[in-house]
Amino acid sequence: MPPASRSAPTSAPSAPADTPAASVAPSLTHTLPSRRAGRADVPELTVGEVAERSGLAVSALHFYESKGLIASVRSAGNQRRYPRSVLRRVAVIKIAQRMGLPLATIADALQALPEGRTPTVADWRRLSAAWRAELDERIATLTRLRDQLDGCIGCGCLSLRACPLRNPDDALGASGAGPHFSADPAARRQAR
Repeated sequence: MPPASRSAPTSAPSAPADTPAASVAPSLTHTLPSRRAGRADVPELTVGEVAERSGLAVSALHFYESKGLIASVRSAGNQRRYPRSVLRRVAVIKIAQRMGLPLATIADALQALPEGRTPTVADWRRLSAAWRAELDERIATLTRLRDQLDGCIGCGCLSLRACPLRNPDDALGASGAGPHFSADPAARRQAR
């Protein structure tokens, strides 16, 4: 196939059936140069185009795909092609990550969407409301931790096992600061 026919615009007049241009498969119409990625007539994006537009590395996009966060289809040449909507999906992932959410939580939320669609405005409101509650809980935990740090400076405790920050559920912590020994073997195992 001549090189010119591979990158020919899809809106070109149709050629007679016996010419090479007529044999261009419809699946190759999305192998357009990167400079056309911003045009609405390009139905799918290459991994490089998605990386360029999203600000992510190609390896990050491959990682997201391996975790089920985004999906691609393969072209006739076995190259990844992404729908344009992947840009919104990547934006949602990046925002959620910036909020400190683990990828597993983000993946669960995105997989709960009907047919794995890209989040709509209504979906975003629902997701962000659920994530807001989780963030509020984490902020409260971090605030408590920050407030307890002042007590650590002059605490004088010699045992990390008794420290309410290091080991908040320690059975021997109620005995006071410093090292402790329990005659009960079960309590010793719990304190380890």
